[in-house]
Amino acid sequence: MPVKQSHYEVLLSEYSNREAAIALLREYRPYLEMLPSMRRPDRSVISIPLPVARIRQPKPTLGHNVSVGSTGATIPLECDIALLMCDPEWKIKMGVEILIFIHRPQEDFSGLLRRWRQTQVSLDKDYEWLMPPGEQHMVSEGAEQIYPLFVVFAETPERIKRGLAGASLPFVVQTPDFGQEEEFSEALFAEG
Repeated sequence: MPVKQSHYEVLLSEYSNREAAIALLREYRPYLEMLPSMRRPDRSVISIPLPVARIRQPKPTLGHNVSVGSTGATIPLECDIALLMCDPEWKIKMGVEILIFIHRPQEDFSGLLRRWRQTQVSLDKDYEWLMPPGEQHMVSEGAEQIYPLFVVFAETPERIKRGLAGASLPFVVQTPDFGQEEEFSEALFAEG
């Protein structure tokens, strides 16, 4: 059975929730250990679905190599969820970011890998996140370290799983809650 759009949508909506994002990190322990506080994990991570970043580029220099501020472009990133670590006491963003890539319907290994590579290229400059409501007060400068986590399904072709393992990229196999899938299908049916 191929990966369906509803599989992708269920996991995208689920991991938009902090608690579900933390549950995902429990599936890959090295990333769970990056949470600043295990006593308050829900206050140690910000989950941003379909994230957008403002890429800053220095303005051209005027005489004597003096630049005047910076310009930038706001771009959507190729990852599905950005997990930003933050200190629950000081409410400041930490230097670690985990980017989640969920296998999309009809996406093969090269497309999945290309999304990660494009995200690496995009975030190789100075950038800041466009933060979700309620978190906009937080300084959202770029990271010291960016880590990918790939989410695949039982239905994902084995060549993709082998490719991720061969490229030494961490992945977890997830099975969406089909109760949520039915709700999603009913909502689409009701809209149409």
